[in-house]
Amino acid sequence: MANEKENQKQGQINIELDENVAEGIYSNLAIINHSVSEFVVDFVKIMPGVPKSKVKSRIILTPQHAKRLLKALGDNVYRFEQAHGEIKDYEQPPMPLNFGPTGQA
Repeated sequence: MANEKENQKQGQINIELDENVAEGIYSNLAIINHSVSEFVVDFVKIMPGVPKSKVKSRIILTPQHAKRLLKALGDNVYRFEQAHGEIKDYEQPPMPLNFGPTGQA
């Protein structure tokens, strides 16, 4: 019986969601940079009439994880649109971004 429970637990990951993280962070802009070894995704909240914004969250991914995220996000957008209709992509005027010095990670 104990061996059976161990077999069921293999391959499962116990993931905890902290209360503060569960609240989430709103973002309406993602800036993506990459080097040979990683992808860096900075999430920003830009508000109308506010000339300065800060990066609210930075996620660093390996190229393999970036590709898996791309596929998972594409699959989820497809399922969302099947259930709720096409997501409209409204044209937005280009935003000049002053993002500080650039460099490779």
